[in-house]
Amino acid sequence: MGKRRIAGAIAYSPDDAAPRLLAAGRDLAADRIVAIAREAGVAVVEDSALAAMLDSSVKPGDLIPVWCWEAAAKALAFVRAGLRDS
Repeated sequence: MGKRRIAGAIAYSPDDAAPRLLAAGRDLAADRIVAIAREAGVAVVEDSALAAMLDSSVKPGDLIPVWCWEAAAKALAFVRAGLRDS
């Protein structure tokens, strides 16, 4: 059996107190989340630790807990830098 794939989509809005998990999935759903991001020209960040933390504790639509903020901020900064380069 292959390694489990986990993916999530996160975003930050100034209206929210923290970044929010927009979508999450495992295996085929994870593949689809990644494909949609790439089709939209959004950079994909591979961070297995962040993915595991979010998968175990956050549901889509929820704000990301404080103990995940640093990893989420790094991922969002990477994505935003990629969008500026486009």
